[in-house]
Amino acid sequence: MRRSRWLAALCVPAVLLTACTAAPAPAPSPTPESAPASGAYPSTPGTSPSPGAARTSGPAPVPLAGDWTATIYYTAVQSMHTGPAKTVKGCPVLDCSRGDTDLGSYPSDFIQAVKDEGTGRITGGKHAGKYLNWSHDVGYWLDTAPRDSHGGTLVPFVSAAADPNVLARGVRLVLTACGSDESGDPVDDKVCARLRQAEWTITDEFTPGLGGSRHIDLYVGEETGPGFTKGPWFITLTKARVSKLPPG
Repeated sequence: MRRSRWLAALCVPAVLLTACTAAPAPAPSPTPESAPASGAYPSTPGTSPSPGAARTSGPAPVPLAGDWTATIYYTAVQSMHTGPAKTVKGCPVLDCSRGDTDLGSYPSDFIQAVKDEGTGRITGGKHAGKYLNWSHDVGYWLDTAPRDSHGGTLVPFVSAAADPNVLARGVRLVLTACGSDESGDPVDDKVCARLRQAEWTITDEFTPGLGGSRHIDLYVGEETGPGFTKGPWFITLTKARVSKLPPG
């Protein structure tokens, strides 16, 4: 299943350079050692209670009309991929586009996951600890964090993407109902509960018009095992319900 989020031009000189060079360190993501066997992500410290619970103060969330599609996106991890090695060429730094520098050799399925998801953590070789990121406008580049389309750091269970013509950057959302998967089957209870617990902020975007007018992508951090794409987290929610939170 191909992801819907395609990054726009990232870190164009003189426009996003400041944001890119000042980006904070990436928030911790689940690792194979810490992820529970069930595939459910651990709770993120500081997250709010489930939006289904009654709010005791402040304006209530405002339901957005219609059924929504919500696609999960994630950071690939090199060590969880075993395809034949393939050399990647691109930019060795963030402020660059369409580079031709040798960025190293990686499993082909890891490279494809990076292209599908936008980012992957390198675990071996001289670039271990860095991220291989990809954008259709920029190509591949090495980085110190998984990036959103504005040069910021993607934060698990916070960062979300949308068509900017539908939901502007900074809009805060909660998922109030998970609907079903693309086959019409119920969503895994633990997955749905964790997604509903989070308060999402639109910090990322995909190509306008891609995916329809009621489509959001939700970032969950690093893949939690070599079988991630066959597990309950690699999912597209259909007929989901979304509400808008007041500005934070």
